[in-house]
Amino acid sequence: MDRYSLTHVPDPVLLRGLRALVAQDCATTAMLLAHLAEVDERRLYAAAGYPSMFAWCVEELRLSEDVAYKRIQAARTARRFPVIFDAVANGRLNLSGVMLLAPHLGEANVDEMLAAAAGRTRAGIEEWLAQRSPRSELLPLVTQLPAVQGPEGQLAPGRVKFDDTQPAPERVAFATPARLAPVATERYSLQLTIGKGTHDKLRHAQALLGHAVPAGEVAEVLDRALDALIGQLERRKFAATGRPGSRPRKPSANPRHIPAEVRRAVWQRDGGQCTFVSAAGHRCEARTRIEYDHVEPIARGGQATVAGIRLRCRAHNQYTAECAFGAGFMSRKREAAQRAAREARARAAAAEEVVPWLRALGLRTDEARRRAANCETIPDAPLEERVRHALSCIARPAWHPAAPLPRPAP
Repeated sequence: MDRYSLTHVPDPVLLRGLRALVAQDCATTAMLLAHLAEVDERRLYAAAGYPSMFAWCVEELRLSEDVAYKRIQAARTARRFPVIFDAVANGRLNLSGVMLLAPHLGEANVDEMLAAAAGRTRAGIEEWLAQRSPRSELLPLVTQLPAVQGPEGQLAPGRVKFDDTQPAPERVAFATPARLAPVATERYSLQLTIGKGTHDKLRHAQALLGHAVPAGEVAEVLDRALDALIGQLERRKFAATGRPGSRPRKPSANPRHIPAEVRRAVWQRDGGQCTFVSAAGHRCEARTRIEYDHVEPIARGGQATVAGIRLRCRAHNQYTAECAFGAGFMSRKREAAQRAAREARARAAAAEEVVPWLRALGLRTDEARRRAANCETIPDAPLEERVRHALSCIARPAWHPAAPLPRPAP
């Protein structure tokens, strides 16, 4: 008998079995979130050869993209607030509810929020959140569009009209996110909304390509634009050039410097893809956020040679470093780097604040920025003191130290 055929089951037994399965599903979902949270925390996806938790869930666990995203976010939220596991297990809260509550949860209010959301539908939680934390009303986005033109003025598919006399609407209703989808063999549909600046660039590119692409087809213009952009990015990323070795470069004293010829050779050898291979033989498929990694760490004498350099994605570069130096050491290094970056941003902001005052004294913009950079050593000093410090670095100031500081133009 087919186990999925339930025509013979009496109504009370069918309903009782369904309720039991729903309860079992809630408990299984909670345990699934706990497992996902722990795998994410231990970053076991990296050892399996995947660049992210999302990629591991989609490719290894065969979850759909939206299911993987929702469960990962819910698992991370539940790890921060473990009471969510019990709320999901006993059916008081579903995954959509966890996603809605996540931005509002804190240590002080998590119990209150979960109690208020218990048993509510998604719509009910949204309404309760709106009452609890009201937001500004959205302005209407409905705008009358120009009337459709007749055959003579009709735009051909994939074209942008050059002599458009109708003003474009200031706002368009229901703008959809970009979508790229296959429509036939080796044919794809691209749908997106662009701003006025991008529209103007597109029209300008069509005009410049008028001799080569007379019809102004957007697909052809986009293809040529991507060729130019890819060439620029390849030159910057891995020193791609049509004439390698034409310009000899001075050797660098920086042990982290990787010569251009090494970057080119490594990129071509590794195919622009992360080279990490898991114990099971799975090679990481990441081609984004690719970095050059020393096979032997620099601290242990690693050399920037073709044999000594490999491509790694950001996740596996970090994972390899943790395997070599320990997770604790790398965590402290990352915290120190983040702290240094915050301090550098604070120093830069303190210097930038001085520039308008120096400009008001008659300094050129480049000179004002150069002098303001001297204030990065005293970011916590009052603004007037920073301005005076910048001016003290000028050999012959046009401003006398005893004179009041002129205010910059608003």
